[in-house]
Amino acid sequence: MIRMALMNPDRFTLQIHLQVNKHKPWIETSYHGVITENTDTVLLDPPLVALDKDAPVPFAGEICAFKIHGQDAPFEAVVLNRTSGEGQLRAKSPIDCELQKEYTFTVQAYDCGAQPNGVDWKKSHKAVVHIQVDDVNEFAPAFREQAYHAAVTEGRIYDSILQVEAWDQDCSPQYSQICNYDIITPDTPFAIDRNGNIRNTEKLSYDKQQRYKIMVTAFDCGQKRAAESVQVGIDVKPICKPGWQGWNKRVDYDPGTGSKQLFPKMHLETCDSPLSSVRATVELQTSHIGKGCDRETYSEKSLQKLCGAESGSTDLLPAPSTSTNWTASLLTDSGRDSDLIFRFDGRQAANVPDRVVPQNLTDQFTIATWMKHGPSPGLRAEKETLLCNSDKTEMNRHHYSLYVHHCRLVFLLRRDFTQVDTFRPAEFHWRLEQICDQEWHYYVINVEFPLVTLYVDGVTYEPYLVTDDWPIHPSKIDVQLTVGACWQGGEVTTPRFTQYFRGSLSGLTIRPGKIETQKVISCLQACKEGLDINSLESLGRGIKFHFNPAQSILVMEGEDLGSINVALTKVSYINSRQFPTAGIRRLRISTSVQCFGEDTCISIPDVEAVVMVLPPSEPRITIAGAERLTRPAMDLRGPAGVTLFQDLRIVSTVSKSDAPRCHARWTGTGNRLVGKGTSITTTHRPGVIELLHNLDYCDVLVIGEELDPEQESLQIPRSALLGKHLDATNSTSGISIYGVDSMSHYEQAIRQVRYRNWHPAGLKERRFCVTCSELNGRYTSNEFNMEVSVLHRSEVVEHVNHMAVQSQYMRAVHHPVMVHSLTSVHGSGTPPVATVAIVMCIAALVAIVVLGIYRIHTAHRLGSKSGQKGTEGRDADWDESALNITINPMENLEEPKAADGEASEEEEEEDDEEEDDGLEDDITSMESEDSDEEEAGGRSVKEEGKSKGRLEWKTTLS
Repeated sequence: MIRMALMNPDRFTLQIHLQVNKHKPWIETSYHGVITENTDTVLLDPPLVALDKDAPVPFAGEICAFKIHGQDAPFEAVVLNRTSGEGQLRAKSPIDCELQKEYTFTVQAYDCGAQPNGVDWKKSHKAVVHIQVDDVNEFAPAFREQAYHAAVTEGRIYDSILQVEAWDQDCSPQYSQICNYDIITPDTPFAIDRNGNIRNTEKLSYDKQQRYKIMVTAFDCGQKRAAESVQVGIDVKPICKPGWQGWNKRVDYDPGTGSKQLFPKMHLETCDSPLSSVRATVELQTSHIGKGCDRETYSEKSLQKLCGAESGSTDLLPAPSTSTNWTASLLTDSGRDSDLIFRFDGRQAANVPDRVVPQNLTDQFTIATWMKHGPSPGLRAEKETLLCNSDKTEMNRHHYSLYVHHCRLVFLLRRDFTQVDTFRPAEFHWRLEQICDQEWHYYVINVEFPLVTLYVDGVTYEPYLVTDDWPIHPSKIDVQLTVGACWQGGEVTTPRFTQYFRGSLSGLTIRPGKIETQKVISCLQACKEGLDINSLESLGRGIKFHFNPAQSILVMEGEDLGSINVALTKVSYINSRQFPTAGIRRLRISTSVQCFGEDTCISIPDVEAVVMVLPPSEPRITIAGAERLTRPAMDLRGPAGVTLFQDLRIVSTVSKSDAPRCHARWTGTGNRLVGKGTSITTTHRPGVIELLHNLDYCDVLVIGEELDPEQESLQIPRSALLGKHLDATNSTSGISIYGVDSMSHYEQAIRQVRYRNWHPAGLKERRFCVTCSELNGRYTSNEFNMEVSVLHRSEVVEHVNHMAVQSQYMRAVHHPVMVHSLTSVHGSGTPPVATVAIVMCIAALVAIVVLGIYRIHTAHRLGSKSGQKGTEGRDADWDESALNITINPMENLEEPKAADGEASEEEEEEDDEEEDDGLEDDITSMESEDSDEEEAGGRSVKEEGKSKGRLEWKTTLS
C-alpha cells in the first residue's frame, strides 16, 4: 500500500477522503410551519435539524448549508450550528396573508465535505415544507352600499324590512367574517340581527312619522368595528291602495311644441299582488271641441281645395252675407273659433235660392255634411229632414231628400220618368249607432246610380235596406231645395215647412257630376289633435297597443308590470294646428288586471286628468301699400285695364310677449327662427315679431256703387292662380280669392288684380277695399283702402300743370318712391290751419313766377317754330278735338322784342336759368304733392329735344 502511495500520491489521497465522508446528511421527510403575517420568522414542526453519521469527523460530520427548492418561494434556510446541524427557516420579506395564505416547497441539507474547501460534499434527500400564514386583524369591516333605502306600509310588523351587508378584507375566517351588526341611532323602533336583517319592533304610523333615518355599524369576529357607519332610510307609506301613482291632474300644452308626454313619472301600484296581465285604456275626450275634436276651421271651399277635392261643389249652409242671405234666419253656434255650426231646434229651415241649386245632379253626385244628432223625442218619432228637394207648388213630390227616422239615415232619390221608366231603387236605409249618439260625425253619400255608398268618419257602410219605386212623371212644376225641413207647397191650404230637423249641421255641400274619393273624405274629417307614442322602439316586444281611427283612444296590454309602466310614460298629446282651439281636453285611464289562476283580482280605479291647451298668440294681419293711384282714362279703357295693387304687402306680427311658446332653433344666418308648427321672423320694429302662416281668403271689394257689368270689371288672370292652392270668384261686389295658401302667394295674386272701365268719361274716382282672413274669419286683417283717380284730357289742358311739363331750361327732379311702413298704415295727423295758409301763399307765389317763365319760353318757341317742322309728325297721334287753348294777350307784345336780336334772347335765357335754379327746391316740393299723377320713375317730362315742339302731355302710371 505504501508502495502504491509512493507511485501515485494523488490517487491515494482521494481514497482516504472517500473513506472519511462516508454518509449523507439526514433530515425529516416533511415539515409544517407557521408564520405570522407581516413577520419573517417561521415556526417549524419539527425543528429544522440535519444529522450526519460521519460526526464527529471534522467537515464530513458537519452541516454547512440548507437549500430551498420551489418556484419563487419567498423563504430562505440558514445554518445556526454546523456541528449540531441546527437550522432556521425565515422569510426573505414580510408575508401578506391577503396575497397568499399557504406556501409549499422542498429543502435539502449539505455537509461540509472531506476537507475545508468543501471537496467531496454530500446532500440529503429533499424534505417537503408546508407553511401556513397566520392572519392579523388589520382591516375594519366596510358596507357594500353607501346607503340603504326601503319602504314599508303603516300598521304592519315585518320580519325583515331590508338587509344590510358588510365585508372585511382580512384573509382568515376569524377576522374576515362579520359576526355582529348594531343600530347606533338611539330610540328607534327598529332592530337588527347578526345577519344584517332590519325589522320594526312596533307598528309604524304614517301620520306620526313618514320617514326614518337610522345609522348602522358592523363588527368582525375579532370585534373590530366598521370604520364608517351606513345610513338606512325607511319610508312609511299609508295603507296600500291599488292604483296609478305619480301623475298630474293637469297638463299644460303650449301651441307649437309638438308632442308632449302626459304621464312621465306614472306607475301602477299593485300592493304586492302578483299579476299575470295588465290592460290600460287611455281616452282623450274632445267631443266638446268644435265638431268632435280640433279640426281645421277653414270654409268648406277652402278645405276642399286644401284636400285636393274637385271643384264644383255648392255650399248649402254658407256664412250669412249679402249674397248668401238664406242662412241669416238660422241659429248659429259660431263662438268656437269661427267653426260655423247651425243649430236646428225643430222650428227653423231655409229655402235655398234657385240660382244656387244645381239643376242637374246626373247619375254621379256627392252629398256631404257634418251632423250631430240625438234620439228623437216621443214614441212615434217623425222624419227629420236634413235636405229636401220637393215641388214648390201644386203637388207634394219629393225628388230627393236626406232624413233621419228612428235613428236610421235614409236617402231618397226618385228619378224622372224621362230618364228611366222602370221600377228602380229609390230609398236607401242605414241603421248606425252614430246617428243618435249626440256626437259629431262626418257623413258622405256617394251616388253612382243605382249604387249608393255611405261614409261615416271615413268608414264605408252599405245600406241594409233598399226599396224600389216608380220614377216621377214629368211636369212643369218648379222645385224647391230646403235645408232643415221639407217644403210642402201643394195639397195644403198654406204652403209650409214640414218634417223639421232637430240637431246641428255644418258644411252641407252637394257636388253634381262627380263622387268624392276615399283620400279626400279622410282628409276632410281628419282630427288635428290626438294621442301619440313618443318612441315605439322603446315599448318592448311584450307590449301590444292599438289606436282608434281618430287617435282619441289608445289601448295597451302586457304581461310585465314594469313594461306597462314604461309604456304609459311614453303616451303623449299632440296638436298639429298652428292656432289650436284653446281649452280643456279631458283624459281618462281605465285599467283591468288579471292575477295568476284568477279571472280578476285587485280593482284599479280610473284616472281622470285634463290637458289644458293654452291660447295661441293672436296674429295681427296687416295689409299695406300705396293708397292712391292716378291714371288717365285711356289706361282704364285699355284691354288689360289698370293694375291696382302693384306694391301691396301682407305681413302678420305678434308682440314678443305674445310670441309662440315653441322651442325655436336657429337655422343658419339671418334672423329667422323656426319651430314646430310655427315660423317666426324678427322685424326691425322693437318688440314685434313677424309670423308666417297661411290665409284662407282675401276679398277685393268695391266701395260705393257696385260694378256695372256693362262698362267696368275687376279681373284677375287665371295664370295668377296657377301653381297655388287658390281659386277666385267674381261678382259685381268684387273678387274673392280663397284657398289655404301662404301670405306670399296671396300677395302675388292680389298684385295682378286689374280694374277696367271701357266708358270712363263720367268717372272721376273709384275706391276699393282689400281684407284678408285666416281660419275662416278667426283672424282678420285691417281694411286696406285704395282710391283710383281718373285723369281726363280736357281737364289736363285747361288746367296746365307746369310741374309736369317743364321748359327746356328746367331739369327733371326724380323723387324716391314712398314706402309705407306698418306704423303709417293706420292714418296720419291733420296739419294745423296756419300751416295750410303758409303753403297756399307759397304756392301762389311760385305760380306767378312760373307763369312769367312760361311766357318767355313761349316767345322763344315761336321764334324757332320754322325749324321744328319735324316734330309735327311725332305729335300727330295727339287728339286735338277737345283741345281748348287760351292765348295770353301779353305774348303779342313780347314778339317784337324777341325779334330784335338773339343777344337779348340769350340774356333772358341766362336769367331764366338762374331763376330756375333758385326755384328748383320750391318746384320739387310741389311735385312731391302731385307725385301720384307722375310716372313712378319721373317719366312725366319729355326730353329737352322733344319739348321744343308743340305742347305735349303724357301722363303715365305712378
